[in-house]
Amino acid sequence: MAGALDGVRVLDFTSVMAGPFATRMLADLGAEVIKVESLEGDQVRARPPKRDGHSAYFGNLNAGKRSIACNLKSPEIIDLIKQLVATCDVLVENFRPGVMARFGLDFATLAAINPRLIYCSISGYGQTGPKALFPAYAPVIHAASGFDMVNLRYQDGADRPATSGIFIADVLGGTHAFGAIQAALYQRERTGQGQHIDLSMLEAMVGMLVFETQEAQFPGDARRPLYTPLKTNDGFIMVAPTSPRNFEQLSDAVGHPEWRDDPRFLTNADRNANWATLLALTEQWTLERSAAEAEAILSRHGVPCARYREIDELLDDPQLAARGAFAQVHDGAGAFRVPNPPFRMSGSQVEARDHVAQLGEDGAAVLAGLGVSAEAVAALRERGDLG
Repeated sequence: MAGALDGVRVLDFTSVMAGPFATRMLADLGAEVIKVESLEGDQVRARPPKRDGHSAYFGNLNAGKRSIACNLKSPEIIDLIKQLVATCDVLVENFRPGVMARFGLDFATLAAINPRLIYCSISGYGQTGPKALFPAYAPVIHAASGFDMVNLRYQDGADRPATSGIFIADVLGGTHAFGAIQAALYQRERTGQGQHIDLSMLEAMVGMLVFETQEAQFPGDARRPLYTPLKTNDGFIMVAPTSPRNFEQLSDAVGHPEWRDDPRFLTNADRNANWATLLALTEQWTLERSAAEAEAILSRHGVPCARYREIDELLDDPQLAARGAFAQVHDGAGAFRVPNPPFRMSGSQVEARDHVAQLGEDGAAVLAGLGVSAEAVAALRERGDLG
């Protein structure tokens, strides 16, 4: 089956996570993605988990891409990049604002070469505003966006924001960039013109806080119900009886149909006001069972719930296997699994492509496509401008 983005050519100047996440999704839909790396390579190539010198972390973010390693301070390399831009549909970069301009690769310059070019810039705070030039990684954006303090307010008894290890801002920013690029490609079909996409990870995070941005403007209501993990005799389970029907199903599942006549739980408003009590009573039931048993009983009654699982359990999860949620890819150290995009398309192949490029392995081939001879490529390597 063909990919929705077959024939789309992407020049990828991104590194670390947000940009590579976006461009891997483009590759998953069939785009040809040419990753432009420094001579030292994307720093994630050196990050664990590593096997025989190859990073599975890097492979996850960069499967399906080609690689050219070069010195962007070389005028000859910049000239070649500009020739390459003329053949591309999309360019994605996540340097700090101003860096691409210093290379002579800003949108205005490249749009003059290729007016159909869609140029996506991903940065912490966006390309404009008083903090545009501030350095930022995902944990910094989590703090700046209010996300960490919101979470702290939801953790009764905690006295500082949670330690960060999952880079939500990167994944969210990359996902928004992927979507914006699709919209720009569609608009180009109607107008014939490319455009600049300015993606702010800060704004992506703020946009995720749907309830909280409204609560900040209109405070004073009672605290909304929070979803608390319930203990079992061997772990934890999440139970979310949010609708009236869910509440009835819960009362049946735990053997307490009389809860339906309890004045504390008669209406949605009553249950919301006594939410913590309802969960505490439910926990008395879950504590007498394993997480798996509680999940099975509650699910059988239609109660939304899930036991808490470790990531390694998910690798062989029957639901994910049925959906084809993982693809197997290979790098120089062998095979490993990476998540596919979370959507399926009836008319398009959507999966990670089975290729993880070595640093610079496609440089000669990419330049040959521009008519650069083998001798000229060798000379660039001799001068240290091409990896």
